[in-house]
Amino acid sequence: MRVLVLNCGSSSVKFAVIDTQTKQSISSGLVENIGVNGHVKAKGPEGNIDFNFDCPTHAEAVAEVQKFLNEQKLIDTIEAIGHRVVHGGKYIKSEKVSQEVIDYIRSITLFAPLHEPAHATGMECATKFFPKLPQVAVFDTAFHQTMPRKAFLYGIPYKFYEEDKIRRYGAHGTSHRFVTGEAAKILGKKPEEVCLITAHLGNGSSCSAILNGQCVDTTMGFTPLEGLIMGTRSGSLDPAILFFISKKYGYDIDRLDKLVNKESGLLGLSGLRRTLTQAASEGHVGAQIALETFAYRLTREIGGIAMALPRIDALVFTGGIGENSKLVRKMAMDNLKILGYQIDEARNEDNGKNSGHIISKDGTPTAMVVATNEELLIALDTEALVK
Repeated sequence: MRVLVLNCGSSSVKFAVIDTQTKQSISSGLVENIGVNGHVKAKGPEGNIDFNFDCPTHAEAVAEVQKFLNEQKLIDTIEAIGHRVVHGGKYIKSEKVSQEVIDYIRSITLFAPLHEPAHATGMECATKFFPKLPQVAVFDTAFHQTMPRKAFLYGIPYKFYEEDKIRRYGAHGTSHRFVTGEAAKILGKKPEEVCLITAHLGNGSSCSAILNGQCVDTTMGFTPLEGLIMGTRSGSLDPAILFFISKKYGYDIDRLDKLVNKESGLLGLSGLRRTLTQAASEGHVGAQIALETFAYRLTREIGGIAMALPRIDALVFTGGIGENSKLVRKMAMDNLKILGYQIDEARNEDNGKNSGHIISKDGTPTAMVVATNEELLIALDTEALVK
């Protein structure tokens, strides 16, 4: 089956056409700067495009996707559409798109205000431009809904959970679920037979504890702000810090939101937007501080969620940083000696490509690098639900 995967963000639409039999991407692209000065960049079997255009809303963006796929002679080969949705709220698995699903996604806008309205709008636009195709919503939070109550509750009055569903939901669930399956294959086991710690490291980062193929703890929380230090997000911090900053500097709620989501994390610690590894090697103190702090917080969180497991069959690195940063992996594993981890320098150097994904020394706890593929998993979920 050929599935069009749509990822509608607050000001962008990322897309890919996935063949579920070959598990390959046939075409992909990105429409960005929606509402400002639209820009589309895409590639396909008939050629590539890269240009600016007038794109005031998501409707124009999805229309451009349809136009491109038609030019690529792909439009009539697509059999379904799969949507990535950041927050699923009550949903614990992927669902066929209906008006009820769209309305519910809009109703939980406060859970992910930048993403949920865009997801709902994207589904409505897809219905308009691809009226004959069935659609499926795949939720990033769904994989984490197997967490036990003791792992997802916060230490605030219980009524806020009962009345407002304030709890830990996690994120990156599609990625964590995909690499769980891949890691199990590498270990020669089924997903329900493995206990893993998966570390999705990128501009957004999170770790999950996987028990018998199911998530029992994760580092992200009510929103994707909790947990690890990230590209521009602070990760977990003492809430009183925000009270202090607000009182001293007069920051209101919106300004605090911008501070912890857009101005903190690796950017805030280093003051840099360029590659931190290179800057650190050149002696930039801020970059060195940022990397050291990131790696330490990563291993601290790994150590914490490890307590949810009876054993660890493998520590799995994935995501842009996890798959490509040799330095971050080495720093993290050097910090994990208490758990017995030892890195194999040669294996780590080539990202595990010539050692069956493994980057740890023989005879020590297994650590591996597994490339994530969220688009493929969305396509496979879509196929399973619409067939």
